[in-house]
Amino acid sequence: MNSVIETIQGHRSIRSFKEKPITSEQMDTIIASGIAASSSSLLQAVSVIRITDQDKRATLAQLAGNQPYVASAAEFLVFCIDYQRHAALNPEVKPDYTELTLIGAIDAGIMAQNCLLAAESMGLGGVYIGGLRNSPKEVDELLALPRYTAVLFGLCLGYPDQDPQLKPRLSPKVIVHENSYQPLDQTLITEYDQTMQTYYQHRSTNTKQQGWSEQVTTKLSKESRPYIRDYLNSKGLANK
Repeated sequence: MNSVIETIQGHRSIRSFKEKPITSEQMDTIIASGIAASSSSLLQAVSVIRITDQDKRATLAQLAGNQPYVASAAEFLVFCIDYQRHAALNPEVKPDYTELTLIGAIDAGIMAQNCLLAAESMGLGGVYIGGLRNSPKEVDELLALPRYTAVLFGLCLGYPDQDPQLKPRLSPKVIVHENSYQPLDQTLITEYDQTMQTYYQHRSTNTKQQGWSEQVTTKLSKESRPYIRDYLNSKGLANK
């Protein structure tokens, strides 16, 4: 196993950060690593907004569901779908197709993962903030996003001030299928439920008494953020 693989497989979400700044050289490397990520047809349909204004940070922390680390992390980046630059190049560009929205979201995820991996390779840590989509219109207005751009998620970065345990993942036998989709092996899920119950019981913070199955069925038993489609449509995205 090399250092790259160790960094990838050692990922943990960090929500507590030391009061230590990230250097400009480190940030330049993190952003350059993100920009180097794969991009569908080289559309590069992503923009990143670095939030250095502390008042905006505090507001975003509230809008994200009162997540204080949005304000306390050394750096906070907001990743957005961006077809505004393409539309500005030529009025014939039509960014409102759903496929283009998917491309922008996928590219943003790949780019953000590159940023986080680069940061982790330098001894930093971070956590993604999907909670920005709790109040997408308010975040949008705060960041003055133009038409054909939309907020997706944030990323906190900083020096870790905690050492959380690795969170177990599903077995590759559940996730990886060969040649065609395979039926779910309930035995593997039962084993994973037991593993997660043990993990939550021994976790230093936010202990729970539930397995993975219970957790995800609760999450998926109701509609999540039903206003997202209207928000995207209002930005000229995913209309077709």
